[in-house]
Amino acid sequence: MNGEEGDTRVQALRGAVARLRRQLAVLPGELPDRAVADDELAALDAMVSHGLPEVPRLRRSLLLIAGAVGSVSALSPALTEVREGIDSFGELPRG
Repeated sequence: MNGEEGDTRVQALRGAVARLRRQLAVLPGELPDRAVADDELAALDAMVSHGLPEVPRLRRSLLLIAGAVGSVSALSPALTEVREGIDSFGELPRG
Protein backbone atom coordinates (compact mmCIF):
# COMPACT_ATOMS: atom_id res chain seq x y z
CA MET A 1 0.00 0.00 0.00
CA ASN A 2 1.41 3.41 -0.90
CA GLY A 3 1.13 6.47 1.33
CA GLU A 4 -1.82 7.95 -0.51
CA GLU A 5 -3.95 4.83 0.02
CA GLY A 6 -3.50 5.25 3.78
CA ASP A 7 -4.34 8.95 3.68
CA THR A 8 -7.62 9.40 5.53
CA ARG A 9 -8.46 12.41 3.32
CA VAL A 10 -8.31 10.21 0.23
CA GLN A 11 -10.45 7.53 1.88
CA ALA A 12 -13.01 10.09 3.05
CA LEU A 13 -13.27 11.76 -0.35
CA ARG A 14 -13.59 8.44 -2.17
CA GLY A 15 -16.40 7.45 0.22
CA ALA A 16 -18.18 10.77 -0.27
CA VAL A 17 -17.88 10.51 -4.05
CA ALA A 18 -19.22 6.94 -3.98
CA ARG A 19 -22.23 8.00 -1.88
CA LEU A 20 -23.07 10.91 -4.17
CA ARG A 21 -22.72 8.65 -7.22
CA ARG A 22 -25.12 6.11 -5.70
CA GLN A 23 -27.66 8.78 -4.76
CA LEU A 24 -27.44 10.36 -8.19
CA ALA A 25 -27.95 6.95 -9.84
CA VAL A 26 -31.23 6.31 -8.02
CA LEU A 27 -32.54 9.86 -8.34
CA PRO A 28 -35.92 9.68 -10.07
CA GLY A 29 -36.76 12.00 -12.90
CA GLU A 30 -34.75 13.91 -15.41
CA LEU A 31 -31.68 15.86 -14.50
CA PRO A 32 -30.42 17.73 -17.56
CA ASP A 33 -26.78 17.73 -16.45
CA ARG A 34 -26.69 14.21 -14.97
CA ALA A 35 -24.00 13.14 -17.46
CA VAL A 36 -21.79 16.07 -16.44
CA ALA A 37 -22.12 15.12 -12.78
CA ASP A 38 -21.47 11.44 -13.52
CA ASP A 39 -18.37 12.27 -15.57
CA GLU A 40 -16.92 14.60 -12.94
CA LEU A 41 -17.62 12.19 -10.09
CA ALA A 42 -15.79 9.49 -12.06
CA ALA A 43 -12.92 11.92 -12.64
CA LEU A 44 -12.76 12.76 -8.92
CA ASP A 45 -12.63 9.08 -8.04
CA ALA A 46 -9.86 8.50 -10.58
CA MET A 47 -7.86 11.49 -9.29
CA VAL A 48 -7.88 10.28 -5.70
CA SER A 49 -7.28 6.67 -6.73
CA HIS A 50 -3.97 7.58 -8.36
CA GLY A 51 -2.18 9.47 -5.62
CA LEU A 52 -2.67 12.82 -4.01
CA PRO A 53 -4.75 14.97 -6.37
CA GLU A 54 -4.19 18.55 -7.44
CA VAL A 55 -6.43 20.82 -5.36
CA PRO A 56 -7.29 23.22 -8.23
CA ARG A 57 -8.50 20.28 -10.33
CA LEU A 58 -10.56 18.96 -7.41
CA ARG A 59 -12.19 22.36 -6.99
CA ARG A 60 -12.95 22.60 -10.72
CA SER A 61 -14.70 19.24 -10.57
CA LEU A 62 -16.64 20.35 -7.50
CA LEU A 63 -17.88 23.46 -9.31
CA LEU A 64 -19.05 21.40 -12.27
CA ILE A 65 -20.80 18.87 -10.03
CA ALA A 66 -22.43 21.57 -7.93
CA GLY A 67 -23.63 23.31 -11.08
CA ALA A 68 -25.10 20.06 -12.34
CA VAL A 69 -26.85 18.86 -9.17
CA GLY A 70 -26.85 21.83 -6.81
CA SER A 71 -30.54 22.53 -7.27
CA VAL A 72 -31.54 19.00 -6.19
CA SER A 73 -32.13 19.28 -2.45
CA ALA A 74 -32.08 15.49 -1.97
CA LEU A 75 -28.42 15.48 -3.04
CA SER A 76 -27.38 18.43 -0.88
CA PRO A 77 -26.00 16.42 2.09
CA ALA A 78 -23.93 14.16 -0.17
CA LEU A 79 -22.67 17.14 -2.18
CA THR A 80 -21.68 18.88 1.05
CA GLU A 81 -19.75 15.78 2.07
CA VAL A 82 -17.85 15.84 -1.25
CA ARG A 83 -17.08 19.54 -0.76
CA GLU A 84 -15.80 18.90 2.76
CA GLY A 85 -13.65 16.05 1.45
CA ILE A 86 -12.12 18.36 -1.15
CA ASP A 87 -11.63 21.11 1.44
CA SER A 88 -9.57 18.69 3.54
CA PHE A 89 -6.84 18.87 0.86
CA GLY A 90 -6.37 22.57 1.47
CA GLU A 91 -8.31 25.77 1.63
CA LEU A 92 -8.18 28.33 -1.12
CA PRO A 93 -5.96 31.27 -0.20
CA ARG A 94 -7.96 34.31 0.83
CA GLY A 95 -7.25 37.56 -1.06
